[in-house]
Amino acid sequence: MVIKIKRVYEKPDRADGFRILVDRMWPRGLKKDEAKVDAWLKDIAPSAELRKWFGHEPGKCAEFRNRYFRELKGKGELVSGLSEKGREGTVTLLYGAKYEACNNATVLKEFLEKKA
Repeated sequence: MVIKIKRVYEKPDRADGFRILVDRMWPRGLKKDEAKVDAWLKDIAPSAELRKWFGHEPGKCAEFRNRYFRELKGKGELVSGLSEKGREGTVTLLYGAKYEACNNATVLKEFLEKKA
């Protein structure tokens, strides 16, 4: 399983494989045809409450990870479908956040790799 992460604002590349936006909201200022998104799984994104609580504050990263992991455990069908897609070929999880070190895509990638 090859899972990559990439900021949705970065230029699409063939090496991205199947591109999946994993944010609940569409990224600001980005037209859908420019994004080259193959699928948008907004239901796998963190809950609105968790997203607002986190606010991409670096000091909250560890707790965000723990809380999002708990949410992901309750999204078995979505996680299984995403894992299956990853077994078919390269999948790139796209996110819009500026905080690249810790965001929903980085945590989701970690979660999927642990499940593999």
